Amino acid sequence: MNNNIIVLKFGGTSVATPERIRQVAELVRSKKEKGLRVVVVVSARAKMTDALIDDARSFSPDPSPREVDMLLTSGERISSALLAIALNARGAAAISLTGSQAGIITDDDHTNARIIEIRPARVLQALNEDRIVVVSGFQGVSFKKEVTTLGRGGSDISAVALASALDAEVCEIYSDVDGVYAADPNVVDEPMKIRELSYQEMQEMAEAGAKVLHPKSVEFAKAKGTIIHAKSTFVPDGEGTIIRNLEGRIKPRIVGIASEEKVTLARCRDERHTGVIARLVDSLAAANVKVKQISFSEVGDGVTSGNFIIPEKENYHIDSVIPRLEASFPGTLHVSRQLGAVSLIGAGINDRYDFLLESLQLLRAEGLGPASLHTSSFRISALVPRQRVKETVGLFYEHFLRPAELDQAES
Repeated sequence: MNNNIIVLKFGGTSVATPERIRQVAELVRSKKEKGLRVVVVVSARAKMTDALIDDARSFSPDPSPREVDMLLTSGERISSALLAIALNARGAAAISLTGSQAGIITDDDHTNARIIEIRPARVLQALNEDRIVVVSGFQGVSFKKEVTTLGRGGSDISAVALASALDAEVCEIYSDVDGVYAADPNVVDEPMKIRELSYQEMQEMAEAGAKVLHPKSVEFAKAKGTIIHAKSTFVPDGEGTIIRNLEGRIKPRIVGIASEEKVTLARCRDERHTGVIARLVDSLAAANVKVKQISFSEVGDGVTSGNFIIPEKENYHIDSVIPRLEASFPGTLHVSRQLGAVSLIGAGINDRYDFLLESLQLLRAEGLGPASLHTSSFRISALVPRQRVKETVGLFYEHFLRPAELDQAES
């Protein structure tokens, strides 16, 4: 990883206005002037993707996933072309490429495709011609020559996958915040900034709703050992947060709290071994619904219970799908839509039972249930009423992380 290539990614707020695009162009040009070979990945301008989804829904509550992909990829193409124009106007030779032109090959899962491989021949050709390469994030092309998108936040995946394929040592992810914080600054007053995270911790933070990075992007970084540096476009010299391999170097800890305001919990009961749960799985797949977590259990007397946690933000068509599913499984499917998820994140978090016990005690003391609780090696997640998600984040932060923050300030 010493070929002088650096990959930079800029989110939607960084390219939201002409003035911000000019600012990004200056930052990119400064990297080039340091002798680096620069690849830039850009998102659609702020709020453009949501506006395009609203446009699609104005014609159909359940638009074709293929056509949604065709529509949404236009946002990133606009950003990449505008940034390339801005760079060329400043004397920095640049070329914009779509995801397919950059060689991002995916499977056929429209609106949530996975990258299969990267064929960066055209990117390397442009770099060898001493040009800055600006790639439209969030998109690729399948082997069937279909345009695909990588899911919300997919430009992160494009950037880290390209960095890994190009053997870049570092992928710098720029947004409107200077790194990864222990909680959402819009929810918790002045939370700690995390200086360094392991790949696994960052992936869990992202899976649980932290908006700085897409979880699939961390998979690519982890596989190749690519260092991710999360920084602010508006404070480019800030220290940010480094995400790298820390395995075996950290003790069990709680490093952050993440949340999702809108999740759906679907519960299904099969009382006579009629295969209801298996048919529901098939129905969810046929409806192209992304499910975050599935759990089955025997609850006695031949009854099997299945729980499905569905992230609403990743399912554009959820409002039309749920009524169809309820009609198809009368009396056996029970859907709760007024829920959100709050998660404690940290390496080895379940090696210490006190974290789990204290979480439950805090929730019960505040009358928060929870509706469901799930654990993994790096996460404790609770489903709570949607209107109380922010309250729960603050509750957990003050109990688990504010004391550590105060200890750091005194030391």
